[in-house]
Amino acid sequence: MKLVSWNVNGLRACVTKGFYDYFAEVDADLFCLQETKLQEGQIEMELGDAYKTYWNYAEKKGYSGTAVFTRVEPLSVRYGMEEDYEPEGRLLTLEFEGFYLVNVYTPNAKRDLSRLDYRLEWEERFRRYLVELDAKKPVILCGDLNVAHKEIDLKHPKPNLGNSGFTLEEREKMTQLLGAGFTDSFRHFYPDRTDVYSWWSYMPKVRERNVGWRIDYFVVSARLEPALIDSQIDCHVLGSDHCPVVLTLNEEALCTK
Repeated sequence: MKLVSWNVNGLRACVTKGFYDYFAEVDADLFCLQETKLQEGQIEMELGDAYKTYWNYAEKKGYSGTAVFTRVEPLSVRYGMEEDYEPEGRLLTLEFEGFYLVNVYTPNAKRDLSRLDYRLEWEERFRRYLVELDAKKPVILCGDLNVAHKEIDLKHPKPNLGNSGFTLEEREKMTQLLGAGFTDSFRHFYPDRTDVYSWWSYMPKVRERNVGWRIDYFVVSARLEPALIDSQIDCHVLGSDHCPVVLTLNEEALCTK
């Protein structure tokens, strides 16, 4: 089974920049998007009959939003955490026979950290939500988590210490999530790999020089580790300031967990 997660930073723009070529090439069973930045009826996806589509739109136009395209029909779909309502469209949970898929676009603390308190409170609620799901069946979490967890996860850690996405508080919330029984799938396979990132600033020559951050993840319930085959970051794929991340699992092993 192959799963893809991609912050497309505006789906309508991304489809003009090679989205469909990559979609066909990667041939995923589950394809998750963040920052779709659209409302219902503003795009008609050309995915063929094999995929069912689920969308969580933000109330604010041109902002946030998540989507999941899946070959397997879910048992249930949830929009939001405690309640089936989430005005920024940041969360979609699809329940399948062997696992929950959680697609998330984590709130940004903002450059001036004016939203840091909200972000930290949101992280607390989100971790509780994931732990509650995990008590029922394993969880596969994917999306833009808006944090570089360790110094190895961004090109220039020291000058960025304390900046949005690399504050001690945000990094500690990621540590707490992993400590609650979850695994960062990329670091599971590549604990020491450097210079592999999923987001680059739009500033000139930043991507060409690979001055990036790894803030897009597949995080799984630790008991799913035996089902993991590989976790990759498709750095070569353009179309957004983020690139896709890919998780491959043994479907037979997954269904027995």
